[in-house]
Amino acid sequence: MTEAPTRRRRAGGRRGNQERSGHAAIDQMPWRIPLNPDRPVEPLTEEGVQAIHKGAMRVLSEIGIEFLNPAACAHLAEAGCKVDGENVRMDEDFVMEMLARAPADFTITPRNPDRRLTIGGKHIVFGNVSSPPNAWDMERGKRPGDFETYKEFLKLTQYFNCIHFAGGYAPEPVDVHASVRHLECLYEKLTLTDKAAHAYSLGKERVEDVMEMVRIAGGLSREEFEATPRMYTNINSVSPLKHDFPMLEGAMILARARQGVIVTPFTLAGAMAPVTMSGAVTLSLAEALAAVALLQYISPGCPVGIGTFTSNVDMKSGAPAFGTPEYMRATQMTGQMARFYGVPMRASGVCAANVPDGQAMWETSNSLWSAVQSGTNMVYHAAGWLEGGLIASPEKFIMDCEILQMIQRYFEPALWATEEADIAIDAIRDVGPGGHYFGVQHTQDRYQSAFYAPIVSDWRNFEAWEATGGIWTAERAHKTFKMIMAEFEPPAMDVAIKEELRAFVDRRIAEGGAPTDF
Repeated sequence: MTEAPTRRRRAGGRRGNQERSGHAAIDQMPWRIPLNPDRPVEPLTEEGVQAIHKGAMRVLSEIGIEFLNPAACAHLAEAGCKVDGENVRMDEDFVMEMLARAPADFTITPRNPDRRLTIGGKHIVFGNVSSPPNAWDMERGKRPGDFETYKEFLKLTQYFNCIHFAGGYAPEPVDVHASVRHLECLYEKLTLTDKAAHAYSLGKERVEDVMEMVRIAGGLSREEFEATPRMYTNINSVSPLKHDFPMLEGAMILARARQGVIVTPFTLAGAMAPVTMSGAVTLSLAEALAAVALLQYISPGCPVGIGTFTSNVDMKSGAPAFGTPEYMRATQMTGQMARFYGVPMRASGVCAANVPDGQAMWETSNSLWSAVQSGTNMVYHAAGWLEGGLIASPEKFIMDCEILQMIQRYFEPALWATEEADIAIDAIRDVGPGGHYFGVQHTQDRYQSAFYAPIVSDWRNFEAWEATGGIWTAERAHKTFKMIMAEFEPPAMDVAIKEELRAFVDRRIAEGGAPTDF
């Protein structure tokens, strides 16, 4: 189930072959915002929901959360919370009153309004891998992130219609100084893509710079920018039981400007959270709800969401594990709790594999399908993630887009339509016992669009595959990556707007950018 496509704009890629995919290198599905038609998986009974809720409320009221930001503590003290230094305790009535202010859904409108996203309800949108310090591909191997590779991932993000928003840096370009990295990276993000953009919530200067750049790129007045969400951020707690200074500062600024803020604790069961899934989810929710309550107090009705990043560790090595049964259940449980609290939810497409192999794909598939099952609204890291988030890989990006397209196809109502033509009694009668359906008119009328068409999967038999070189999936994905890079064209942007954007970046770089000491 999907929303009807809106007025088309050129979205990058060579002209031609636009009717289905908008691009020439591959035959991909069109841009759309998927709607998840399925009832979510809800592992918790009503008593279980209440047990986790009461547990989270006890953490908030009896133990408290450390807010390492004096302004945040001052706001919460004003609200009547119990503030002892950096420790803040808040009671259930206050938390639920603040949650009642939060919208059940919101939109994000980037510079191309045809790319507007609805976050909440049955909508589910997917974003690119964000924040790995390293990159890996079959040609260049593993290496620290750099600016040119970062731009390659932006091109992939723009190119694929199943990627709906542009997340953080993929990979982190360490060859650009940290004081000006946000300026150069956002300039590329806003010119190489026209999709909803993420801003790192790392203090006042970075957030304010990014807001101004998004405003300029959209050709907006400040009033128009603040009238509806135009961008979003994600903040992570410092599990267990802490929120740090720069993320809170940036989140409060964005909340006042009515821009989207997702709060995602990173809770690994057995390490930064209790070893039980219920305990880890309880801790995660307490940390998320504390920040949501703060933001709703200072900016009632601002767009927020609860993120889940609850998984387990390998108890033999201490390394994070992703796409596990525990990860899947924790995601489903958090989705159930997010609906209980009435706010949108974010999950992720993740794995612990080091290269785009079988492990990478089964772990990623598990995590993506758990997002579907949980009723998730935003899926971060949906394409390109490796090594527990330490590597961004273009081959993995394209292989993941195959999964995302399959999920999108799975949502289409045509797959379970029951009109008379779908039941196909006349075709069954015409073929009769022992026949086949290849040549009947019912098949001839539908064969071109009846089934999902893959982008890198190879459905031929072994002999046919071997005769054409025996190319493995990652190799096919690498070839597709090279074709995309060769044909990519950025989306259109008004020349005057682009010049204004560049002038702002150059001025802020000359002023020194943002501080690097927090």
